[in-house]
Amino acid sequence: MKQLDIHAILEYLPHRYPFLLVDRVLDYTPGESLTALKNVTQNEPFFQGHFPEQPVMPGVMMLEALAQAAGILIFLTSNTKPSKEKEGLFYFAGIDNARFKKVVEPGDQLTLRIDIVRNRRELWKFSAKALVGEELACSAELIIAR
Repeated sequence: MKQLDIHAILEYLPHRYPFLLVDRVLDYTPGESLTALKNVTQNEPFFQGHFPEQPVMPGVMMLEALAQAAGILIFLTSNTKPSKEKEGLFYFAGIDNARFKKVVEPGDQLTLRIDIVRNRRELWKFSAKALVGEELACSAELIIAR
């Protein structure tokens, strides 16, 4: 198993608190797939307003966590790291077939599973799933571009 701790993740993602949403990479195969973790805690800033009496992780934040995991896989596949210049970053280009199946609450641990569907030049398409245990919380096809 190839793993990355938070120190290595910070080398691959330009995101920082409070927007860094990947805590650990459990395994990856460049050019194929990546499995990562996001620990969901009560301290997340979005829980202050979504919703204070019944905190629920917003679906868009689950999609962002999946996109960040996909970004790590892009860099691992291309054997590069982001630069401080705009050319070193990737951006969301599309989200298809997003589905939300389970409410995610503080104390849950999201397992982020990313599979490369295809890559053409600087356009990448991924199949992405976020699970709590073995239960599907969110799935989508992500398109990321440079």
